[in-house]
Amino acid sequence: MANDLEKGKSNLPAELMDDIFATAGQGVDYETSELQIPFVRVIQALSPQIKPKDPLFIKDAKQGDAFNTVTGDYWVGEEGFEVVPCLQQTKYLEFIPRDQGGGGFVGELPSDSPEIAKATRTGGKETLLNGHELVKTDQHYCLLLGKDGMFQPVIIDMKSTQLKVSRRWKTQIAMQKIKAPDGQLKTPALFATIWKFTTIEESNDMGSWFNWSIEKSKTIDDKSLFLEAMNFRKSIEKGEAKAVVEDHGEKDDVPF
Repeated sequence: MANDLEKGKSNLPAELMDDIFATAGQGVDYETSELQIPFVRVIQALSPQIKPKDPLFIKDAKQGDAFNTVTGDYWVGEEGFEVVPCLQQTKYLEFIPRDQGGGGFVGELPSDSPEIAKATRTGGKETLLNGHELVKTDQHYCLLLGKDGMFQPVIIDMKSTQLKVSRRWKTQIAMQKIKAPDGQLKTPALFATIWKFTTIEESNDMGSWFNWSIEKSKTIDDKSLFLEAMNFRKSIEKGEAKAVVEDHGEKDDVPF
């Protein structure tokens, strides 16, 4: 869902650009259930993306960088990237622990499931009565902005120690104010602001890891981007765009 090519900003011949615009959308009407919204996650010390012999290895990427789970693209952690947040959902995911037959994703529990209240916490982990691990995650559906002016839909899911970052970000978003023509202060829509993501190293007595750092860049000043973000939000709410089970199963390596 990258934005349209813009005339005058491409090195393509003008006559070819005309043909591209005239045939826009043809042949890409795939079933939405078959399309993956990629996740963007942080590479940790045990992540397969930095293991040369692993199929998920990303050349030149390092611990603390962020990566796209579908394309394999990565961003240097201290440089980061910008996003437009479009919608946030809290999920409760059930996993078989790795020491129980290799582990793996089981499914999603409804937020009102009584099993969630019965889970016990040990350190940073929650365990269901059946011995499986319960992972609470905030999924932020966003449009990630590229330096070339293009953008793509992604999900930034935050779990474990990342949840405190998620709570702080949601608080920052809720505190945003803009002055209306009548002089009243109003809270802009979620998808009316742009935020910068970088990574920082954190540690405690259990070890160290990399976490997200988020700060506001600006209010959107591009109407086409604003409308695209609004439409992406609507598609999620209608169930047309969603995370797929395969990506749920890619439990990343946030250690604590």
